[in-house]
Amino acid sequence: MTLKRLVIRVRSSLWFVPVLCVMAGAALSFATIVIDRAFEYEAIPSSIVGGPDAATAMLSTVAASMVSLTALVLTITMVVVQLAMGQFSPRIVQRILQDKPSQFAIGLFVATFVHAILTLREVTNNGDGTGQVPGVAILTAFVLVVVSIAVLVIYVHHIGEALRVSALIELVSKDTRKLIDRHYPDKGAAAQPDSGSPDLIMARESGVITVIGHENLVEEARRVGCVLELVPALGQFVPMGAPLFRVRGNQVGLDEDRLHQSVILKLERTLDQDVAYGVRLLVDIAERSLSESPFLDPTTAVQAIDRLHDILRQLVRRPFPDGRYRDAAGEIRLVVPFMSWDDYLHLAIDEIRLAGAASPQATRRLKAALLDLRSVAPADRVASIDGHLELLAADVKDKMAERDLDLALGSDHQGMGVSTEP
Repeated sequence: MTLKRLVIRVRSSLWFVPVLCVMAGAALSFATIVIDRAFEYEAIPSSIVGGPDAATAMLSTVAASMVSLTALVLTITMVVVQLAMGQFSPRIVQRILQDKPSQFAIGLFVATFVHAILTLREVTNNGDGTGQVPGVAILTAFVLVVVSIAVLVIYVHHIGEALRVSALIELVSKDTRKLIDRHYPDKGAAAQPDSGSPDLIMARESGVITVIGHENLVEEARRVGCVLELVPALGQFVPMGAPLFRVRGNQVGLDEDRLHQSVILKLERTLDQDVAYGVRLLVDIAERSLSESPFLDPTTAVQAIDRLHDILRQLVRRPFPDGRYRDAAGEIRLVVPFMSWDDYLHLAIDEIRLAGAASPQATRRLKAALLDLRSVAPADRVASIDGHLELLAADVKDKMAERDLDLALGSDHQGMGVSTEP
């Protein structure tokens, strides 16, 4: 039990990997110095590593810069911890401190420092520009510096990625799944589909669907003579082992690897193919600016509605696909869930309407956007826009005093500016 407690403490510490790297740096320095001594300091020509003065200056610079880089990484790590505590949860700190890329970056910089310091002791200067220069050790220091620069760039990118809420959530989820497999190794009997239902292909990993390779899926379905139905929609999270495809028709010879490769899963939604995600981001910005108080930051909400208005105006007259993809012969081979005009309108308007019903800037800008959309919409889409205008009026009447209704229900493309209606 004592050994297990020690292992747990070491695994959860920030210092263990850097200490190992320090020892590795010292061992590397001793090994390269031994090689230099074996070749009587002539293994590497002086034209490459320079004389004693150049070697001393270079090693001193490397040692000083590695201390600065180490301090920088430690500072960034502590800032990340503070941000994560404030934005997400204080309990996420432990997992961030166990982040192996951060520990390796710290360890590499410290190891380079140790190597430079120990190599510096081996440089001798006779005072006339001659002396002993451990060429192999200095060349190794060059390589470590180049690797350190690359690791610094990678580390900054890694920290930026790790600060995403989806990455932190997945960090905890991944460790929890490992614990489940360790403590409950028996996965039980596989779920049996209902008799007569189409065959299912299950997801091999969890994630959000971000890209769908329609052409590859259609071609694979055509090759075996079946119809593929993608169960989750673009932008939807898929648990591991959940249905990913339904196969209708012949399934013999179907290449499941190709199907999985044609659907890209990531930690969060992206703008690669997901138009609705762009709308979702703008709605989040507007809703956040109105959530604590309708007068907290209504100008930001108006700016977000401006862009939502523009996006909806680009969509309002366009036909939408029915989610059915055909092969060259016109046979339906792939069916995927799709967004309709009403779906986009609900996504763009509803939450802002509910959050901003007490903000005259938001309601006036929403009404102006809806009236403009109504003026250019095809006849079959006018009814849905009218429905949102009625809901907006009803919500404003519930939230605003009678004397303020005329103000809040005006139409204004600036929120509070030049009205298009009295």
